[in-house]
Amino acid sequence: MTVFTIYVGRDLTKYSRFNAYLDGALHQADFFEEALQKLREEHEGSPLMILFEKGDCETERKGITLIKKEFPAAYLIVVADNLNKDEISCYLKCGVNDTAISDLSKTRLLNGVDFVARNQELILAASAEHKPLGKYKCPVWKRVFDIIASLLILLLLSPALIIISLLILIESRGPAVYKSKRVGSNYKQFDFYKFRSMYKDADKRLKEFMTLNQYREAGPEINYDSYNALQLPVEETTAENLFVSDDNVISEVDYLADRAKKARENFVKYENDPRITKVGRFLRKFSIDEWPQLINILKGDMSLVGNRPLPLYEAEQLTSDKYIDRFMAPAGLTGLWQVEKRGDSGRLSPEERKQLDLYYAKHYNLMMDIRIIFKTLTAFVQKENV
Repeated sequence: MTVFTIYVGRDLTKYSRFNAYLDGALHQADFFEEALQKLREEHEGSPLMILFEKGDCETERKGITLIKKEFPAAYLIVVADNLNKDEISCYLKCGVNDTAISDLSKTRLLNGVDFVARNQELILAASAEHKPLGKYKCPVWKRVFDIIASLLILLLLSPALIIISLLILIESRGPAVYKSKRVGSNYKQFDFYKFRSMYKDADKRLKEFMTLNQYREAGPEINYDSYNALQLPVEETTAENLFVSDDNVISEVDYLADRAKKARENFVKYENDPRITKVGRFLRKFSIDEWPQLINILKGDMSLVGNRPLPLYEAEQLTSDKYIDRFMAPAGLTGLWQVEKRGDSGRLSPEERKQLDLYYAKHYNLMMDIRIIFKTLTAFVQKENV
């Protein structure tokens, strides 16, 4: 499906680069008023994406509001390297959907266009007036389905679960299953189970591995206890974001600083994270490390399908009125954004993932759950070694 794309701003260097990425299909306007006029004259009802340079939000509010009123499905992306909390709040209230850094890559831009083309219903839902969902109560059909399905799967997998546990214990010291605190439905905390895929002394191993690099730049020691090996592409970053894996969390500031440092010192890339065990690498590749969450489902902490339960620190970042509703839905083993780009999750920006979570919270039903389960079964092998 064709997406009508337009760039609002006077930076012709950025416009030329983005236009080249889109094979000359990017329209340009200096101001929102000019963009609105161009849309009225040239836009013919196809999905619409607008990239605009960061300016003064209060000044731009009128133009953004006019575009959103006339074109409610327009997907607005502010291009900025830095946004403070007040600016983020202002742009969200205006109806801006996402952010992007000025050095946006072609891949990231094309993925954004693809997202807009395929998710018009979701974008319209996100643009609608916010109405709090209230407390989540699991429907009877969903709970019955979860109990029956998790019991049957646990029984079928029991021999494999025993063998996997033994393999983990044989290769390295420590428990076969570890638990961490997660935030699920109604912002309730619970113990989240996974097969252990790392060595018990994982952080020490990474630090020792780094010291062997003779090109290592002198500088302050980075706390590797706080995050996984750097896997996410830099173009995914947006201000105030946290990058979260199922094991660790890193702030955007620390991530960007360390990524820049690695570029300067030509540091070796971690194609094989030294902290991950051989068994753990296999478990992660096929998502087998997630199997113990069937116990969480049986206990009622989670559902087979829902929004991914989040680590405590990331959950605290989503307590605004706009995002809190993602917790007013079932917490799930798999979900909408996971199957949207399963195995290539970096292709969705943090904002796109949040919107998919919100959409699921407002629209989930039995048929949607069944479709997500089938998509998960056909796409559970990750393309990347994460």
